[in-house]
Amino acid sequence: MRVLFIEDDHVLGAAIRDHVLAAGHAVDWMQRLDDARLALASVPYELVLLDLNLPDGRGLDLLKQLRAAGNAVPVIITTAQDQVAIRIEGLNSGADDYLVKPFDLAEMGARIAAVARRYGGNPTPEITTAGVTIDLGRRIASIDGAHASLTAREWAVLERLLARRGGIVTKSEIADSLYAFGAEVASNAVEVYVSRLRKKLGRDFVQTIRGLGYQVKA
Repeated sequence: MRVLFIEDDHVLGAAIRDHVLAAGHAVDWMQRLDDARLALASVPYELVLLDLNLPDGRGLDLLKQLRAAGNAVPVIITTAQDQVAIRIEGLNSGADDYLVKPFDLAEMGARIAAVARRYGGNPTPEITTAGVTIDLGRRIASIDGAHASLTAREWAVLERLLARRGGIVTKSEIADSLYAFGAEVASNAVEVYVSRLRKKLGRDFVQTIRGLGYQVKA
């Protein structure tokens, strides 16, 4: 999943960025709203983590602009402001969730996963497809009761494919979910991760749609 993280606190920002990266997601960390707007104009993000107080304005103004423009990207607000009125304004402005600082990083990870499931069409954490049972909430994949051990990056690719079960996910979409701005991307990186999923979940789990991309059957 490609995440836009907007936060101007260097220490907290580094901790959150590293935690989201460790979960296998790509993270673009911006510390100003103008930089965030430029990123949003060029990348189809799957989630935004948004602080409310930035050096060049209010995060809520950016959120309102996104929703007014019809951009439905999931947004989780992260802020030290815990007043009820601020929370209500954030949710009424189109936020999907709200985390008050300081918060537990594991809880943040769980909320990110929950929002991603809702928008990906998998509101329940467990699904079965192509003979594989997958618990998205706990990140457990099993075949006939035997667990398959997946790395964070492999989970990121799997979740991207499952978000469009029955549809085609292009190679570039998978790459965008894995790598942030400036990251070096090997030409065969996506093929490598798809190959690993097939080895662990079955040869027919991921179908190659020649010239278009990849597909997990519904």
